[in-house]
Amino acid sequence: MLTALIPKVFYRDVRVGLDLFVDGLGMAIVHQEDGFVVAERDLIKVFLVEDAEYADKDRPELSIETDNIDEVFQDIVDRRPDLLHPNLSRITLQPWGPLEFALLDSTTVCVIVRQWPAA
Repeated sequence: MLTALIPKVFYRDVRVGLDLFVDGLGMAIVHQEDGFVVAERDLIKVFLVEDAEYADKDRPELSIETDNIDEVFQDIVDRRPDLLHPNLSRITLQPWGPLEFALLDSTTVCVIVRQWPAA
């Protein structure tokens, strides 16, 4: 049984990743050493890696699913509204079904927070 997919996001300066994932999304640092950070919140984790070569090659778009988008959105608005993506800065019902909003860091890593309608 598969239980999780853990993305690895590369940064020239891992502090940018900490700003997005820890300060912005409210994740906790569970491990940190020499340019490598593991952060988690609830059932999700992310690896943040300081590596300029790979950071220059890819700025990912990640999605996080939630069962309470209003709560997550309000938490971010209260603490770090500056991280809201200019093109998706409000909870929006998408034509394909989910509610979404997004965050964007200074290196253009994008995190979309999504809630699918109840079945």
